Amino acid sequence: MTDTGQQTMSLPDAKSSFDWKRLIFMMTGIGLFVFVYYCPPWPDAVDPLGEHFVLSQEAKGALAVFLLAATWWVFEVVPIGVTSLTIGVAQALFMIRDPKVAFKDFMDPSVLFIFGSIVIGMVFTKTGLTKRIAYKMLSIVGEKTSMIYLGCFVMTSALTHVMAHTAVAATMFPLLMAIHALYTDDNNPTKFGKGLFIGMAYVAGAGSIVTLLGAARGAVALGFYKDIMNVDISFFQLTYYMFPIGWLMTFILWGFFMIVMKPERKNIPGLKDKAKRMYSELGGWSRNEVLTALIVVLTILVIALKNFVPALDGLHKTGILLCSTIAFFLLNILDVDDLEEIPWNIILLFAGAMSIGFCLWETGAAKWMAVNWLVLFQDSPGIVFILGMAFFVMMMTNFIMNVAAIAISLPVALVIAPYLGVTGEVILFSALVVAGMPFLLLVGAAPNAIAYNSKQFTTGEFFMWGVPASIILMLVTWLAVGVIWPLMGMPVSVPVPM
Repeated sequence: MTDTGQQTMSLPDAKSSFDWKRLIFMMTGIGLFVFVYYCPPWPDAVDPLGEHFVLSQEAKGALAVFLLAATWWVFEVVPIGVTSLTIGVAQALFMIRDPKVAFKDFMDPSVLFIFGSIVIGMVFTKTGLTKRIAYKMLSIVGEKTSMIYLGCFVMTSALTHVMAHTAVAATMFPLLMAIHALYTDDNNPTKFGKGLFIGMAYVAGAGSIVTLLGAARGAVALGFYKDIMNVDISFFQLTYYMFPIGWLMTFILWGFFMIVMKPERKNIPGLKDKAKRMYSELGGWSRNEVLTALIVVLTILVIALKNFVPALDGLHKTGILLCSTIAFFLLNILDVDDLEEIPWNIILLFAGAMSIGFCLWETGAAKWMAVNWLVLFQDSPGIVFILGMAFFVMMMTNFIMNVAAIAISLPVALVIAPYLGVTGEVILFSALVVAGMPFLLLVGAAPNAIAYNSKQFTTGEFFMWGVPASIILMLVTWLAVGVIWPLMGMPVSVPVPM
C-alpha cells in the first residue's frame, strides 16, 4: 500500500518535471532549419559594381544549419558539444558539403591549438603554478573585490599582447578558479564568479587586438588588406592605433562588471595575509613547476618570434604549441589519466564552430549576407557606413571565424568606401577592433568557451550581458573613428571621386 502510494505521488512530479521550454527551443531550431532549407530560391545579392552573388541550395542549407546551431547554442537545448556534432551531421545528411570536408574541419589546426592551450592550463593547475601565481597576485592587489577584478583583467589583457588569447584564457582559468575558491566555499554560481570569468573572456578579446601576437586575425587581415590595397601596415603601426582602444575597453569592461556583476562582498577580510601565508606554505619551486614554466615560456617565445624571424616563419603555431603538450607527457608532468580531464565539450564546441564557419564561407552564404548588408549603406554618410560594416563583422564573428568575417566584408567595404570619402585604413582597423570582441556567443572566441567551463554562468546569461557590452563596443568604435584615430594621425577621409 505504501509502495503504491509512493508511486502515485511520484507521477505528478515526473509529469511536472518535463522541460517544455527545452522542447520549444529544440523545435524552434529545427523549424528554422526546415523553413530556410526548403524555402523557394532567394534573390541574388548585387554589389555596387553590379556583380551578382547567387544563393545556391547548398548556401541556403548553410544558413539553415547556422540558424539551427545558433538557437540550440544560445538556449542550451543539448550540450554545446552535441550541437556542434549536429552541424557536421546536418551538412552530411542534406548534402550541403561533402562529409569528408565537413567533418575534417573538426580537426582543424585552430581546434588543436585550443586543445594545446587547455592542456597548458591543466598543467599549471596540476603542478601548483596556478596557486603560486594566484596567491602572489592577491597579496599585491589586496582584499577589495573591485581590485581583484581589476588585477585579473589587467593581467589578462597584458598577457594577450605577447601570447595568443586562447592560451592566456587557458592559463588564467585555473588562476581564477583558485581565486574564486578563496571567495566562497560554495560551488554555486556567484555574481563575483560570473563577473570574474565572463570579464576574463571579454578582456582577453580586448587585449588581443593590440598586437599581432594576441590572435591570428591581425596578421591574416593585414596580409589580406595588402593583397587588395597594395598597402603594407607594420606590426608597430597596428599596435600604435590599437593600444588606446584595447586598454580603453579593458577599463570600461572593468567598470561595466562592477555595475552589472557587483560582487556580493566589497572585500574579503584577511585575504591579503592569508594569500601571503599560503604562498609561503608552497615552499620552493618543484621540478615540475620549473619544467612547466620553461616549456611554456619557450613555446610562447618561439610563437612570438615567428613574426620577426624569417627562419621560423614556416613553423605552424599549432605544431609549436602541441610540442609543449608532448613534452609534458615525455617529462612525466602529465599522464594518461589527465586526458580524461580535458573538457571535450568545449573542444567539440569549437570544432563545430569551425565547421559551420567554413560551410558559410565555402558555399557563398557568408558573402551573400555581407553584400546584402553593406549595400544598404552605400548612400549613407561615411561614419554610418563604417559603423554599419563594423556591426556586421561584430555579429558575424560571434558565429564564424573572425578572420572569415573580415575576409567576406572587407572586399565589398573597400569597393564602396572611396565613393563615400572613407579611407581603407579606417575600414580595416574598425573591423579588427570588433572582430576581436565577440561578446554574445561562446563560439565567438575560445576564451568565451573556456570561461564557460567554470559553470558560473549559462549560455543565456552570457548572451544577455553580451548585448549591452556589444553596444558599448560599438560606441567605443565610433569614438575611435570619430575622435581618437584622427587625433593620432590616421587618415579617415579621402576626396570623393567624381
